[in-house]
Amino acid sequence: MKFIKKGFFYIVIFVSIVGCRVQLEPVEILTFQQKLEKLFPTAEISKIEVKDHFISEYQLILNQPINHKNPSEGTFKHYVYLSHIDESAPTVIVTEGYNATPKTYELSRILKGNQVQVEYRFYGKSRPDSIPWEYLKNDQAVEDYHKIVSKLKRLYSGKWVSTGISKGGETVLIYKSKYPWDVEVAVPYVAPLINTQEDSRTQQHINTAGSQECRNKISNFQKLLLQNREAIINEINTYAIENDMTFTEVPVNEALEYAVLEFPFSFWQWGGKCEEILTENASPKALFEYLNAIVGIGFYNDETYFNLLPSYYQHLTELGYYGFDTTPVKDLLQVVKNPSNKRFAPKNIDLTYNPNYIKQVRDFVENKGKKILYIYGENDTWGACAPNPKPHVDALKMILKAGDHKTRIKDFSETDKKIIYDKLQQWLGYSVTIYPLED
Repeated sequence: MKFIKKGFFYIVIFVSIVGCRVQLEPVEILTFQQKLEKLFPTAEISKIEVKDHFISEYQLILNQPINHKNPSEGTFKHYVYLSHIDESAPTVIVTEGYNATPKTYELSRILKGNQVQVEYRFYGKSRPDSIPWEYLKNDQAVEDYHKIVSKLKRLYSGKWVSTGISKGGETVLIYKSKYPWDVEVAVPYVAPLINTQEDSRTQQHINTAGSQECRNKISNFQKLLLQNREAIINEINTYAIENDMTFTEVPVNEALEYAVLEFPFSFWQWGGKCEEILTENASPKALFEYLNAIVGIGFYNDETYFNLLPSYYQHLTELGYYGFDTTPVKDLLQVVKNPSNKRFAPKNIDLTYNPNYIKQVRDFVENKGKKILYIYGENDTWGACAPNPKPHVDALKMILKAGDHKTRIKDFSETDKKIIYDKLQQWLGYSVTIYPLED
C-alpha cells in the first residue's frame, strides 16, 4: 500500500513538472559590430580597411558632449578608430594630440592587442564649424577618454595601456594624472611638460646641444637665408605655386623670417646632421630646400595655419610653449621684430595662461606616476621639458643617445629593448605576452 501511494506521488510530481515546463528564450549571439552598436547606440559605426594583426577595424563617430559638466549644451562629432583582435587581449588607447589618421602604433604591435585611436577634440574631422574655445581644455578631453574607456571596458576584459606621441604623449600624462586607474600602464613618447608660455629650457638646450662648431654653422645658415632674402622668397613663391599653397594669413616675407627663427629648434628636434648644414657656397635653391626639409615652409601656409589654431590656443592657455632667439639674425629681420607664437593663435580670444595646470600634472607624474614608461631622444629640443620621475616611483625613463623627436622603442639597442620589454612584462603580468619588435 505504501508503495502504491509513493508511486502515485511521483506521477503527480512528473505531471506537474511537465505541465509547468519553462519556455527558454533563444540565446542572442551578437556580432562584434552589434556589440559596439549596443555600447554606443547613437554613434555612426562603419567598417574600415583591416591592417596588420587585427581581424576587424571600425570608424566610430560619437556624439560627444561639448561640455561634460553640462551635456545639455550640445555635442560634437568625435572620431575614434577601433582596431579589434580579441575581447580578452590587451587594449591600447592612443590619445592623439591632434587629428587622427588610422594606423597601427608601435605598442599595439608589441602587445598584439586591440587599439582605440582617439582624435583630440576639435581637431581634424572632430572639429566643429565654429570652435567653442572655452571647451577646448585638457580636462574636457580627459573626460572624452574616460567615457570611452569606461564603456569599452564592458567589452574588453584584458589589460589597458595608454600611449601617445609628443602632444599626444603629454595628453597620456595628463590623463594618467586625472584618472590613474583607467589604465594599467602608460607609455608616452617624446612628451614635454612645459613650464610657461615660453619655456626657457628649450633655448638652453639649443645653446648647448652638439658642438660649438655645429651651433655656429646653424647661426651662419640662418644669416645666409636672410642675406639671400629675395632669391629665397622667389623659391618659396615657386614652391607655393607647385604645391597649391597660399600665404594670406602669414605673408611669405614674414613666413621666411619665422622659419629662420624656428630653424635651430627644428634642427635638434628632427635630428639634423651638422655635416649637412649648407654654407655660403650653396645656391639660393639649395638653401631653401634645406630650410624646407628641416622646418617645412608649408607650416606657415593658410591651410596649416587654420588647422593648427586649436594647438596654439591650447599651448598658450594651458600647455605652455617655447620662444624664439633673434640674436643671430637680429640686424637682418625686417618684419618679425618681436617674435611670438601668439602670432599663430586665434584672434580676439582670451589667451590667459594657467601656470598651475601642467605644474599639477608634473607633480603627480614625478611623485606618484607609477607604471609609466617614458621614451625620449637625447637631442630632441622637447626633451629639455621632460618630467623626471623621483627614484621612489616605479617608472622607467629611457633616453636614446643622439635620438630625436622621432625616437621609438624600435630604435634602441637590443639590450635597452630588453629592459623595456622586461619592465612592461613586470607591470602587465605574465598573462600578457610581449612580442619583441622585428628589425
